[in-house]
Formats: sequence, structure tokens, C-alpha cells
Amino acid sequence: MKIGLMFKDVSQSLFRRPVTVRYPNVRTPTPARLRGLLHWNPEKCTGCCLCIKDCPSFAINMIELDKKTKRFVLSYQLDRCTFCGQCVTNCRQGCLSMSNEEWELAALSKELFRIKYGEESDVEYVLARESQTDIELSD
Repeated sequence: MKIGLMFKDVSQSLFRRPVTVRYPNVRTPTPARLRGLLHWNPEKCTGCCLCIKDCPSFAINMIELDKKTKRFVLSYQLDRCTFCGQCVTNCRQGCLSMSNEEWELAALSKELFRIKYGEESDVEYVLARESQTDIELSD
């Protein structure tokens, strides 16, 4: 590179504003098609498990408590998800969606990446059952 061209670039940079945005302080609107956190609507879900079969990263698991009364708990592992949207596309009932507002998903603990969707009592039952099996396995 010639020194004249370098001085020209440096002098232009001194009189222009930087292109970067001060991100946490200045926020731009998110795109409408951005794929963020997965959401599940249990009222529409029939338990067909197409979302589980089509997930390439095995990030979704359906825990069936009672199929007659449609009591399910959807286990979503955020750290495995590739945000491809395949589960949302193939869901026939339209019970899955990806939020374009919730996309800042960094966390310090791994427990925050294990999300369980469903009724509170069902989720508590599944969590208690998982912790009991963890205790039995450690013994």
C-alpha cells in the first residue's frame, strides 16, 4: 500500500462519524423474520410429536403425562437449538412459534437453557421426577 493512500484514508476517518452502533445503549428494531426463543401453545397441541421428529438437533422432547386429557410437557433445550425453524414449519396445529423479540439468550448457568413448557403443576411433577431419577442414578 502506498503511503499517500494511507494518509488519505486516515484523514477521511478523522472527519467522519464511526459506522458502529453503541449496542446496549442504542437499539435498532429487530427484523420481523428473526428466529429467537421457541414458544409453545399447549391448548392447540395434540401431541403428534412432528416437531420432535423434524428437529435436526434433537432440542425438543415431549413428555406425555396423559394423552386422553392432552396433558403434555414440552422440554426445550435452548443450547442445542440451531434456530432453523423446522419445528415451527412442520407443526400442523400451529402451536409452535419463534419470537423475534426474545433473541438475547446468553446465560451463565446451564439450567437456564433447559426450558419446560406446560401447566405449572405438570412442570413441577416432571421436574420432581427428573430430580428423583438423578438422585437414584448418583447412588
